[in-house]
Parts: sequence; structure tokens; C-alpha cells
Amino acid sequence: MDSTDTAIEFSRLLGPLRRAVVRVTRTAENLPDLPEAQIELLRVLADGPLTPRQTADRLRVAPSTVSNLVKTMRTAGLVERTTHPGEGRTALLTATDRAADLLTRYDRASARALAEGIDHLGPDDHAALRAALPALARLAAGVERAD
Repeated sequence: MDSTDTAIEFSRLLGPLRRAVVRVTRTAENLPDLPEAQIELLRVLADGPLTPRQTADRLRVAPSTVSNLVKTMRTAGLVERTTHPGEGRTALLTATDRAADLLTRYDRASARALAEGIDHLGPDDHAALRAALPALARLAAGVERAD
């Protein structure tokens, strides 16, 4: 199997795996049905306040996309928009405590769902999955750099 065949097969598996984890996670933790773009924005803001431009750059999206997400997420109590203390015309975006709690619950439930799935694998599959983790991390970094 060449790299294109591997990529096709891997791509076919990623979507269903991600959707299954999200579905189980939301059900187990009674989490709101946040779109993936909102979850990604919260992950970026979890490290601390950012300007809308910095947020757009980190997410690699247009500033208007961040603006639209923030509008919805402010209404939901997930993001705060304040004025930058040193630059009165610049805004700062921050994840709220509620958002941080949701992310923690989401991550905990996701890890639990994956662990339960892994526990159902045989020892050979479990070992193969563990052995693949460094390669998957390098793959993610390589795809990110190529973007």
C-alpha cells in the first residue's frame, strides 16, 4: 500500500472516529452541541486572552469568521470580549470559566470514550495503536506545517 492508499484509508477512518467520540462524549457528559469551530476557538483561548487577529491567525481562518463565532459564543456565555488595557481600540477575547469547565468535561469524557474503545481491542491492536502514536503526532505536525 503506497502513501496515497494509506492516506485515503486513514481519511475514511478519521471522520467516523471523531464523530463517534463526539457523540459519546456529549451524551455521557450532557454537553451542549457545540460546533467543532467553537470548540477549536475555545481551545485557542484556553491558553489566555488573545486579540481577534491573533485568534484568527492561530485558527488559520478569516477575522470575520472569528467575529461571527465570538458573537454567538458571547451570547452563550462562553467568550468574553474586553478592551485591551494598553490599547483602548483593541479587543481581547477570553474563554469564560463556563467554557473552561466545558472543555475539561469534554476532554475527560473523550478520553474515557477512547479508553473504553481501546480496552475492547486485543493486545496486538492495543500495542499497534500505542506504537503508532509518535507517528500520528509527526503526521499532525507535518500536515499543520504544510498548511
